[in-house]
Amino acid sequence: MSDKLLTLSGVHTHIGAYHILHGVELAVPRGQLTMLLGRNGAGKTTTLRTILGLWRASQGRIVFDGQDITQAATPQIAGRGIAYVPENMGIFADLTVKENMVLAARGAKNASQIDGERLQWIFSLFPAVEKFWNHPAGKLSGGQKQMLAVSRAIVEPRELLIIDEPSKGLAPAIINNMIGAFEQLKAKGVTILLVEQNINFAKRLGDTVAVMDNGVVVHAGSMKELAEDEELQHSLLGLAL
Repeated sequence: MSDKLLTLSGVHTHIGAYHILHGVELAVPRGQLTMLLGRNGAGKTTTLRTILGLWRASQGRIVFDGQDITQAATPQIAGRGIAYVPENMGIFADLTVKENMVLAARGAKNASQIDGERLQWIFSLFPAVEKFWNHPAGKLSGGQKQMLAVSRAIVEPRELLIIDEPSKGLAPAIINNMIGAFEQLKAKGVTILLVEQNINFAKRLGDTVAVMDNGVVVHAGSMKELAEDEELQHSLLGLAL
């Protein structure tokens, strides 16, 4: 069993008067892709945002690479090598694709200072990023914006990628392209925590899986085992994979 890069132990999160997470237990093995599944409103996005410090855990402990980050500020957490792609992608629409990438490459003041070999690798994963390099990011299609959002997250080496529903609203051909990119990232040893509603996406990519319901993790284990157990799928998700 791989060691755990990220663990959540008994994590509770309140947002205003609402108690959203009720003691989340989650382990993300190093070098694997962990799928976080569950019905809408189960607490998946809140879990991601709590890990990043965007919402503060009111109870429990979050440990990343042996360090307690429960009370750390979001910039400190990002500085440890965690990248986050939110569901809304968070791109700067008025900036060009190039300017978005330069902002994400914290060590670069201009595009020429981005690691050239890494940039060419990103272009090989997402040719649209190179094609529209000098275009305003707001003019891109939904799929192209998603490619840019993931490209920004990997423009520098990261220990952990946290991605919220990367296939949402995308055409099947673009989803296949995204799957290929994540497979390459996995091959490079990048650890990924991914929220996804596309079940075929989850089956093809996931190593481990955690299923949430009502603010807690109700199942954790092998993605392959869940994909092969229709009765378990129905009980956890109300559907068959």
